[in-house]
Amino acid sequence: MADNLASFLLQRLPDVWRSEAMPGGSRLVLALAASTAGLVMAPQAAYAGTVVAASGPSAGTYSVGTQISDTQRITLREGDVITVLDGGRTRVLRGPGTFVLASRTNAGSRNTALAALTSRRPQARIASSRGVPGADGETNPNIWYVDVATPGTICLSDVDRVNLWRADKTGEAIYSIAPAGSPDDAVQVIFADGDGLARWESALQLRDGMTYTIGRAPDDEAVQVTFRFLSDVPDDGEALAQALISNGCEVQLAQIVAAAHGAGEGEES
Repeated sequence: MADNLASFLLQRLPDVWRSEAMPGGSRLVLALAASTAGLVMAPQAAYAGTVVAASGPSAGTYSVGTQISDTQRITLREGDVITVLDGGRTRVLRGPGTFVLASRTNAGSRNTALAALTSRRPQARIASSRGVPGADGETNPNIWYVDVATPGTICLSDVDRVNLWRADKTGEAIYSIAPAGSPDDAVQVIFADGDGLARWESALQLRDGMTYTIGRAPDDEAVQVTFRFLSDVPDDGEALAQALISNGCEVQLAQIVAAAHGAGEGEES
């Protein structure tokens, strides 16, 4: 309907404009109407997916953080694998081949594994992350949980609610957390027997960009973790991925990629 209105107005505007019977004010209204109709006809900007992982010969072309429009042709060579967050879903594209995000006939449902992984809903109980003690292959179930065994830069969505996570839930465990180079300022976090989560009650001592050591003395070697604060956490997956990339939070980005591959959704070749 908008197309027909715009076509009619644009065709008739020159004749009507020259008509002496039309007052100036009416001419202005008609001109605005034609302009508005033209805007309705204007195509919207194409939505872009975000590359969150890339390997193979074309990894330099489709590097992590690259945004891809719906209509862009993605040409991959033998051995190429790229993972794209697209509309809340994960797409794993494998070469050789040429792909267009908008051309996928079966978009499927939102990746439920990704939704759970990025959820910021508070846990009803810390023990809600219980699992089989020492279970093989158990991974951190949420990007906002700080894995006590993984070093790197971690983005935090809420400095007032910081949960630490451990894979091995066997027995009680006491972990020490201290600013790097200041062991005397350490605080302790206790995991109860069978629990995978422990609340860092002293998280308000955190400083944006500061590096901390986390370790289970005297048994384990401490890891170093640098925290970055996200003042505004995006709701959609693509914007969240961009925020993680821009802050260097590769550990959490790797979790998103692992969830994409583990769910087995969006595989294309």
